[in-house]
Amino acid sequence: MAPSIRLSPAARSLFDEPLAIAVQGLGPRQQVTLRTSLRDETGELFQASARYQAGDDGELDLARCPALPGGSFAGLEPMGPLWALQPQKPFWRLVKRDVQSPFLLQLEVFEGHGERPGRLLARAQHERAFLRDGVRRVPVRAGRIRATLFLPPGEDIFPGIIDIHGLGGGLFEPRASLLANHGFATLALAYYQFEDLPQEPKELQLEYFEEAVNYMLQHPQVKGPGVGLLGFSKGSEVCLAMAAFLKNIMAVASLNAPVAATCIPFSYKDKIIPTVTLYEHKAKATNSKFLDYSDIIDDPFQAPGNQSRIPLEKAEARFLFMVGQDDRVVKSEYYATEVCKLLQAQGKENFQILSYPGTGHCIDPPFFPLYHIGSHPVFHKRAVLGGELGAYSKAQVHAWSQIQAFFKKYL
Repeated sequence: MAPSIRLSPAARSLFDEPLAIAVQGLGPRQQVTLRTSLRDETGELFQASARYQAGDDGELDLARCPALPGGSFAGLEPMGPLWALQPQKPFWRLVKRDVQSPFLLQLEVFEGHGERPGRLLARAQHERAFLRDGVRRVPVRAGRIRATLFLPPGEDIFPGIIDIHGLGGGLFEPRASLLANHGFATLALAYYQFEDLPQEPKELQLEYFEEAVNYMLQHPQVKGPGVGLLGFSKGSEVCLAMAAFLKNIMAVASLNAPVAATCIPFSYKDKIIPTVTLYEHKAKATNSKFLDYSDIIDDPFQAPGNQSRIPLEKAEARFLFMVGQDDRVVKSEYYATEVCKLLQAQGKENFQILSYPGTGHCIDPPFFPLYHIGSHPVFHKRAVLGGELGAYSKAQVHAWSQIQAFFKKYL
């Protein structure tokens, strides 16, 4: 029988779901190379390859067979062919703009372990989708709000989450769409550089975000009495400011957050939180010739930086701080630890910190490729963002399950 690739689910799976990969019909203990490829929406290619040896029965099941040294990863890593994908164009990030279409994953099995691929033995393709059947994508243009609401299948009411992305502007939908597959009504909220929103806001008015909270709570399919917030980087900082000043915020999951206003000040009614000072000259060169910006922000726990700190002690919400120990953009572990000490000193126990070794600034949903060197969100120069492939892949899976468990518990 000719070699063939067996996948489960066979034709299509969600991007954050595991995919079981096996090859059958090989010779006993035959040596092969498995290559996976995926093109993003701009046509850029991401690839990974791994070396394997089939079992005595000619079966190669990635759940039981470790990858041998010499490929993109080694060891027993059933999802390695997905999380080890790396761009052929240096410093390119895998981004999904249109969540209504899947990514197409190509899998190929080649003979042998040579530097150049041997004879092609088998190939398959598989769709990695962002929306499960029945999830609704609803563009929202209500009042000032510019957003997309993702609703799980059915007519029930669901816990509501507002998902806010980092610096860079625009409307970012992949994380919100994936969360909706897990039973959350999720609003992906833009706040600048999108349609008629400001291109370069002088301040972020929390009234805009309050409108989004009210929109969610008035929606017939959103379960009250409050909402959850999920933020990354600057978006996380926005979520913390919302929790400090706005009502009806029940739970905040924060990924690598600055705990002070950075780059754009916040305003609410007559209150302004000024931005903390950034000192670009404090960027450090690394062995890799890329800059490490982790030390450039004024300490928000010491004067004068503390005028910019978000007053989280005023918040009623529960907090889940997820931090990468190798974050080279924000000292997120230090910030989370210090802010929780302040909360504790006020007699509060409304927080938890999850700290991930080998994980940098970007903590995406599972199986997105590691983006560890890229453009700095403020200075737009090549920068070390941090993270290491194997550790990061495990952090993604763990953080994603914890985010869902946290919102299930507190919403």
